[in-house]
Amino acid sequence: MPADFSWKDRLPIAPLKIVALDGCRELASMIDQHIVEYRSKNHFDDNSLVRNLHYSDYDKESYIIEAVTPRFGTGEGKAIINESTRGCDLYIMVDVTNHSIEYTVNGHKNYMSPDDHYQNLKRVIAASAAHAKRINVIMPFLYESRQHKRSGRESLDCAIVLEELHNMGVHNIITVDAHDPRVQNAVPLTGFDNFMPTYQFVKTMFTNVNDIVIDKDHLMCISPDEGAMDRAVYLANNLEVDMGMFYKRRDYSRVVNGRNPIVAHEFLGTNVEGKDVIIVDDIISSGESMLDTAKALKQRLAKRVIICTTFGLFTNGLDAFDKAYQDGMIDYVITTNLNYRNPELLKRKWYLEADMSRYMAAIINYFNHDAPISEELQPTVKIQNFVRKRIKDKYDYIGSIV
Repeated sequence: MPADFSWKDRLPIAPLKIVALDGCRELASMIDQHIVEYRSKNHFDDNSLVRNLHYSDYDKESYIIEAVTPRFGTGEGKAIINESTRGCDLYIMVDVTNHSIEYTVNGHKNYMSPDDHYQNLKRVIAASAAHAKRINVIMPFLYESRQHKRSGRESLDCAIVLEELHNMGVHNIITVDAHDPRVQNAVPLTGFDNFMPTYQFVKTMFTNVNDIVIDKDHLMCISPDEGAMDRAVYLANNLEVDMGMFYKRRDYSRVVNGRNPIVAHEFLGTNVEGKDVIIVDDIISSGESMLDTAKALKQRLAKRVIICTTFGLFTNGLDAFDKAYQDGMIDYVITTNLNYRNPELLKRKWYLEADMSRYMAAIINYFNHDAPISEELQPTVKIQNFVRKRIKDKYDYIGSIV
């Protein structure tokens, strides 16, 4: 959010309150601190709108309210909100990918699955829907987003989820890098906002890898499959470099772990020899496909391979990535902090984290003031300005030592 942006001419729709479900409290706390910082910079005089009742509780030390989701011995649960939500603009944050949360079922330890997190979300909505002025769900990893289309006799889970949230009274669904944002067509009368972390990737990558040269002779963007084409094209256009893509040849006669196994990765694009390549996608799940892509690029004599994905799930562990790093197949992996990351991941030399907390705080602040999501929250101008500044700083430095 711009430092000189002021909300003095726009009232919030209602007092802001945030509920952080189990599994995303750390991220919610970071976002909360940024919102407090934003609002502390708004200095109002005695005649300003701060005297209006609409601004009651505008400046607070924290906007997070306490909510718990205890479980009975059978594993059944409920939600309890320990503060009034009447008349508030409520934001409920959930990370459905956090598999580290434990609960007990008939004396046995169990770990929360995405289904469990989603059920807790619905419980909190049910506990607050009758009183809150507006309910907004912040679900960075959109639940069931990988089951966004139907092929044959399959369930259409993501569409069902969106319809269910709409029917429960949710006004806005805020997500990041949805697997296929067209699934929002299932709820055309519900707010659905899909934000992208591209600027945060660029900032993290160029800040930590100082010697990347941004031109067509030294850098290239790669899509690991057809589904990530839009992401790679967008980044390549803003960096003014070439892009290429792989497509997967699959064995459609077999199903292994719920999918048709990949036979080979075929490459379409210009020569990558001697270039740094950025692989852009939304998810690292097992990582098999991503590592195959990196290996194929190294076989084509790519200089460095930098992987940028919004959500690093690493469902098969980190060993394969450790080996790929040791073998020189990958150089860096960048993910956001929007989902649970194994503490061991944070210790890896090849891992870089793109912090999204300030960006998410700005989004919540815009929504609470019912302000249009303008260019300040769009990454295009920021990316281009960042790249121009980096190029200028580089030439200024070269000029100073010549």
